[in-house]
Amino acid sequence: MTVRITIDPGKCQGYGQCCFEADDIFLLGDEPPVRASADVAEDRRADAERAADVCPMQAITVE
Repeated sequence: MTVRITIDPGKCQGYGQCCFEADDIFLLGDEPPVRASADVAEDRRADAERAADVCPMQAITVE
């Protein structure tokens, strides 16, 4: 089972706090500013949720 991560491109400003929290899940780039891995294992859910929590723009949703 995998975790679905959505990053709202209208909110994301590319601060990269999620990358500092989970650098193997989130990648800082140019367009869009931040991308998430397509397949994130369920056992990494807590890491993804912590990264979403530190996002200053609250642009990340973890399902």
